[in-house]
Amino acid sequence: MINLTKNEEQLERTIQRCRERKIIIPTFAQLKNPETTPQKIKEELKALELWEIAPQNLFRITWKNEPVDTGGLFQSLPNYIELPPELTGVESRIIALIGKWFPTGAHKVGATFGCLVPPLVTGQFDPTKHKAVWPSTGNYCRGGAYDATLLACESIAILPEEMSQERFDWLSTVAGEIIKTPGGESNIKEIYDKVWELRRTRDDIFVFNQFSEFGNYLFHYDVTGNAMSEVLDKELGNDKYRGVCLTTGSAGTIACGDFMKQQYPSSKIAAGEAVQCPTLWLNGYGAHRIEGIGDKHVPWIHNVRNTDMIIAIDDNDVMNLMRLFNEPAGQNYLINDVGVSEELVSKLDLLGISSIANVLMSIKLAKYYELTSNDVILTVFTDSMEMYESRLREAQEAFGEYTEKDAIKDYHRYMLGQKTDAFIELSHYERKRIHHLKYFTWIEQQMFDVDELNRQWYYYEDYWGDIQKVTPRIDELIIEFNDRVGLL
Repeated sequence: MINLTKNEEQLERTIQRCRERKIIIPTFAQLKNPETTPQKIKEELKALELWEIAPQNLFRITWKNEPVDTGGLFQSLPNYIELPPELTGVESRIIALIGKWFPTGAHKVGATFGCLVPPLVTGQFDPTKHKAVWPSTGNYCRGGAYDATLLACESIAILPEEMSQERFDWLSTVAGEIIKTPGGESNIKEIYDKVWELRRTRDDIFVFNQFSEFGNYLFHYDVTGNAMSEVLDKELGNDKYRGVCLTTGSAGTIACGDFMKQQYPSSKIAAGEAVQCPTLWLNGYGAHRIEGIGDKHVPWIHNVRNTDMIIAIDDNDVMNLMRLFNEPAGQNYLINDVGVSEELVSKLDLLGISSIANVLMSIKLAKYYELTSNDVILTVFTDSMEMYESRLREAQEAFGEYTEKDAIKDYHRYMLGQKTDAFIELSHYERKRIHHLKYFTWIEQQMFDVDELNRQWYYYEDYWGDIQKVTPRIDELIIEFNDRVGLL
């Protein structure tokens, strides 16, 4: 759960640090409705780049930034895009929120905000003495190091050595220490082992674990959930909302499905992973190339009892579509032969690798339920190709020039050819099987409380409902904190 107990001694030092660094913390309400941002901060944002390490950019941890690199303010609706049937091969409407226009270029900075702020405004985390530890497979530790740098606090970023070079390059400019752990995307236990080593050997660290911190869940339940709801209010009309499809890494983003299901009780929540690492689908394991997802365990913050289906995606499909969407021959084929608009094709670089997997999940769900043009599926583009240009270069070096023949093959095989295989519509006991997997990571390895694990399942309405209701209390603490800092 989210601990809001105050440590007044540390809180006073934190307030002084924020006063010195001119840091004002936005409320969750302001991130949902950034037009309520103080006018003073809006004026200052007009001179700032989106990724600039400036405290005013905390107010840009929202889906509603103007889609520009410098000087942008806010818009009334979240950034989103609808993919046409010409591209997807299915009639149903697939609408995605766009993560590129967050600071750091990925929506994970929202998860770091949700994890950081409760201990910050209660004084549990003291940036004057603690080093902030961000265990991650990439974008989360980037967002965490960004937040911590604003506080003049040293960060320790922990991520697998095989992640994309772009992650390491940017981290080297903000993180005080980068620890590379063995393996790739699915090697999360090695990250946890390193965290335990730090806990045993250092007394000045504070661990922000996105896989177990409910601030991650809460940001996406409240901020991302409301963003999805607003997009639907604009787009749905007489159509029907059928569900949300999201690959899971920390299982934070999928919390928006809980929010949406409360508004649309018949809607579905689909959790995705790689076929090559089928932990949810088959209790399996393995390495895969869909960076940001599928870490061989079930995160503590995943509300499994509210998940309706598991959809596994072949990473080979994703990596080939990455080239189709981003190589000139692929883009020309989509425009000239498939009939996708030039405007839409010019925006396909908004899809990072896991974003492409989210699209394939949505296609599979549409085919499984035989959805029509009156049905809407929601998803998220977590980051963009800005994070993966090195992966594109690697593919070019490994497989050579990308040609029109490659484009024809990839479009027909990996987009139009998606099937409803590697797909489970979960029964009660299939959900329970997945929930039980938490025991081995969190109770045996991470020393969590088995009684709490049981409450997640048997008393799930109260357990998850209590977490969902805590946002107003956190906002009260943020307002109180800002008042004591005294900059507004």
